[in-house]
Amino acid sequence: MSVVAPVLPGASPQAVPNRLNPPPLTSVQMTGGFWADVQRLNRESIIPHCDSSLERVGWVDNFRALVEGEAGTRRRGREFSDSEIYKTMEAMVWEEARSPSEDLRRRLGEYTELLATAQAEDGYLNTYYGYDGGPVRYEDLAWGHELYCAGHLLQAAVAAIRTGAAPDLVGVARRLADHVCEEFGPQGRDGIDGHPEIETALVELYRATGEHRYLDQARLFVERRGHRRLGDTMFKGRDYYQDDVPVREATVLVGHAVRALYLTAGAIDVAVETGDTELLATCRAQFDRTLERRTYLTGGMGSNHHGETYGEDFELPSERAYAETCAAVASIQVAWRLLLATGDPRYGDVIERTLYNNVVSSPSADGRTFFYVNTLHRRSPGIAPEAGVPSLRRTDGTRAPWYTTSCCPTNVARLVASLGAYLVTTDDTGVQLHQYATGEIDVVVQGRPVGLAVTTGYPYDGAVVVRVTQTDDDPWDLTLRVPGWCRRASLVVGDEVRDVESGEVTVSRTWALGDEVRLELDVTPRWVRPDPRVDHVRGCLAVERGPLVYAAESVDHPGADLDLVSVDPSEPPVDAPAPAGLPDVVAVRVGGTVRSAPVSGWASTAGGDGAGEGPGAPTDLTLIPYYRWANRGSSTMRVWLPRTDVPA
Repeated sequence: MSVVAPVLPGASPQAVPNRLNPPPLTSVQMTGGFWADVQRLNRESIIPHCDSSLERVGWVDNFRALVEGEAGTRRRGREFSDSEIYKTMEAMVWEEARSPSEDLRRRLGEYTELLATAQAEDGYLNTYYGYDGGPVRYEDLAWGHELYCAGHLLQAAVAAIRTGAAPDLVGVARRLADHVCEEFGPQGRDGIDGHPEIETALVELYRATGEHRYLDQARLFVERRGHRRLGDTMFKGRDYYQDDVPVREATVLVGHAVRALYLTAGAIDVAVETGDTELLATCRAQFDRTLERRTYLTGGMGSNHHGETYGEDFELPSERAYAETCAAVASIQVAWRLLLATGDPRYGDVIERTLYNNVVSSPSADGRTFFYVNTLHRRSPGIAPEAGVPSLRRTDGTRAPWYTTSCCPTNVARLVASLGAYLVTTDDTGVQLHQYATGEIDVVVQGRPVGLAVTTGYPYDGAVVVRVTQTDDDPWDLTLRVPGWCRRASLVVGDEVRDVESGEVTVSRTWALGDEVRLELDVTPRWVRPDPRVDHVRGCLAVERGPLVYAAESVDHPGADLDLVSVDPSEPPVDAPAPAGLPDVVAVRVGGTVRSAPVSGWASTAGGDGAGEGPGAPTDLTLIPYYRWANRGSSTMRVWLPRTDVPA
């Protein structure tokens, strides 16, 4: 059974060939270490939690109510709740391919039968619109999310096509896709959805089926965007849903971060499949500028709570960071497409940073509660969510089991289930490793089988050993990404040891079974300085160790106010023992002070004359990996720490 990656290389005769090709998903098996543990958590906890939550809050029952003619009285949840069922199904399909399970197959069959029964004769499928006496189909394209929901169903079906799981789902999805093409094609409605997603789903369905009308419709949706078809909004106008400027004329991502990133992913897919090098270059430039000016240290995107939107260039407040988990997932989708299209290892760096610091930070250690928002500074302990009901509060600094808008848990589930597909690629010359995890890799290079075994303690240990387990007598290239954060790295091949620079390093040779390459990455903790144009953290420092961003959490500093701590940049950060409650991490210790609170009756002038301020009491601060904060009870936290050598 062939199980291919979430994004295939271009298939049409006019396509721009991808520089790199993703192998089948089952070509990579993570057998131990960090990401194997995360995938185990996903299988045993996150996916079952999503499934049971969807039943508990009644969102699955919406389809039963539709079948039974009771949608008007029984339907529960937001207008886009159907999409969470589809994303959970996609996660189940990828997980079934990764590690087959009778329980997953049975549940996928139940879901598919329910969807097929609920689907209208013309292919339309939605539980919020279109039933007798209910809201009219497509009457509210700006906010209705009908095509957004359809897109997620199509992506679940693409996973089914590529894995062979849930084959009956494919028919449901194709009937819906054909309906969309009829309804919104050149002779149909001249409209777009307020939430992009359908674009990339249609292209991926084209790749999986060869049906060209799906690609044509995706291209039409991309070209329609930006011509003010949708209404004005309170969130800085039409840029909220990227309908202010045509895609080809935009210079940076704007508006709702998830919408912007999903649109960019779809536009890249269209560009690759149609040979549109101009569109591809435009999307790349937009994403690059967004990375340079509108992205947090953690890889998070979206700095405005008002509308879940991007701010202006360098508008990156820590305590008001939105950095939605779904935006992180979408950013990885864009970076992955650009990595395939260009071969630029910088996009591997983006994927790594975002995975370790903004995606895996969302689920709790037990995989049953989730962050929607991933702030970089929490001044007061979070508010516990109300038990037994979906939470309305996304920004309380506390993970919740479920939300009234629960797009993030299901997005994490589908990404983690398919994560093996993001680790390795091939081209005509060999194999490229982009992310490091202990496991087995079996790929084909120019029709020749190549096998690799990877052993690593990454991200806490920087040693990566790659051993050849299958090869022939012809030479091929092994390329390893050297992360941009790495100050010192070396490569060991046999008796040869050489220093290597960030970017990538390639070993070209005729390989023998048992040959090993060892990449040594220096993961020593290091200070990180912000761009001086980011006003909110000017005069501050952060700490990174390897690919991990670190944070101070109040649990490790009882009695101290984290808003009064500062760090001494003259003392380098050093490794420290794991703190209580986090036995599986490497902590970092930094030297600094705890200042006394200024005496003042007005916050804007606190300590203006120095009254009540001293030099601060010397202290050592223990920092933990950011992704593990808020797992030991109520706490405060900060990533960026003021410097002792900068006046308060």
